[in-house]
Amino acid sequence: MSQSGFRASLRRQLIARIGIAAAILALVFTALTFVTERERMEEAVLVNARAAAARWNVEIESLLDDADRLAPGALQPALDSFVAKRGEQSVARGRFILVRVHGLTGRRLAELEDESFAGLEKLRAIIDAAGFQPPTDRDYRVLSARLAGQSYIGVQLALTDSNGAIRAWLGGAFALSPAEQTRLRGDLLRTVFYVFLIVCATSLLLLPVITQLLGRLARLTDRLLDANLETLQVLGSAIAKRDSDTDAHNYRVTVYSVRLAEAAGLTASQIQSLIKGALLHDVGKLGIRDKVLLKPGKLDEDEFAIMRTHVEHGLDITARASWLHEAREVVGAHHEKYGGQGYPSGLAGEDIPVNARIFAIADVFDALTSRRPYKEPLSYDETMQILEEGRDHHFDPRLLDLFGGIARKLYDEFGGRDGDEARQELGRLIERYFRGDVSILMREAGAPPTPAAN
Repeated sequence: MSQSGFRASLRRQLIARIGIAAAILALVFTALTFVTERERMEEAVLVNARAAAARWNVEIESLLDDADRLAPGALQPALDSFVAKRGEQSVARGRFILVRVHGLTGRRLAELEDESFAGLEKLRAIIDAAGFQPPTDRDYRVLSARLAGQSYIGVQLALTDSNGAIRAWLGGAFALSPAEQTRLRGDLLRTVFYVFLIVCATSLLLLPVITQLLGRLARLTDRLLDANLETLQVLGSAIAKRDSDTDAHNYRVTVYSVRLAEAAGLTASQIQSLIKGALLHDVGKLGIRDKVLLKPGKLDEDEFAIMRTHVEHGLDITARASWLHEAREVVGAHHEKYGGQGYPSGLAGEDIPVNARIFAIADVFDALTSRRPYKEPLSYDETMQILEEGRDHHFDPRLLDLFGGIARKLYDEFGGRDGDEARQELGRLIERYFRGDVSILMREAGAPPTPAAN
């Protein structure tokens, strides 16, 4: 993927994520607004109920001056008269479906039920369950209920005499009229719609600004990634040239390792780490003096001990750069052997990182099929026979089987060649695994790497 294509992909993903975030925010704020507005709607029911009760209270103030002497049902005519007088004016805003008036001692002074109301039985059960409590002050009790999608408010309101003293208690269920409910519901839906619209509009207004900032960030990230990748390849080439006078080995062994990792089903993040480790596997040889590193003959025991320290040198070098930290799996364990006879830690089996186990096969395969100052290249069949002899001892048998399925094609394409074939293929692999997936780049920017599979 080209850099412009990469930035376009990143921009598309950002737009999609902003869209999802805007939709979520819109839904959240819409839900909150809906709940708030519904509470406000129910508060309007209560206001209407209290207003109706207050109007009736004015008419019966004189009767309540001597409420202790009122007989049961004494206020019934006044209640019936009030309901009859209100008529259409009462129905326009809402009405009491059920009313019970009690004196301070609990004596029922009046009762009204709208027999035409379909949900009367349910409302009566709700009011009965709430119970009657003698009034202690001018406060009121409220019980909200919804039946068949309509709001109803159960209230207990204090009734006062002409001197303002509480003398009785009204309890009942008040229902808004259909017209009033429609008006309030319309207000609710309009408010919810406006909130949703505002959140979406704000997101759209911010999108160009965020996209522009992202474009700048993507360009800077591209340059940083280019610099890191160039440094990685230059450093790998410098190491290879110092050791063998050619950097083709580094390119070939990295390509072989990636192809085997793909066959083994490793994640893109793991393959990124493998590429870094393969290019820098011998970076520690920078710390080995020329007398040992470039000795034409066989190393003696002391010299070999010095040569083995290149692993520790490599770990020390890669520890100094966070971007190279993932290379440490291969740098630190590419000389470990599956049977446990390798160095520096004598790891065995799946204790050896999977990237190091993959690289060990690729490294030996390339070493055997390549010409070196001290040897001629072996044939494909000879090389595969030697690898097979290392099964369970040097190499992971499962990975060796997978490599056997792709080795012939790799040998025919790149085996022992010092041309640009491996370099060009490595370039394509780097484009694929370092630029082809935006989420990989995001992880490279600071998120923890995916743990390697065994």
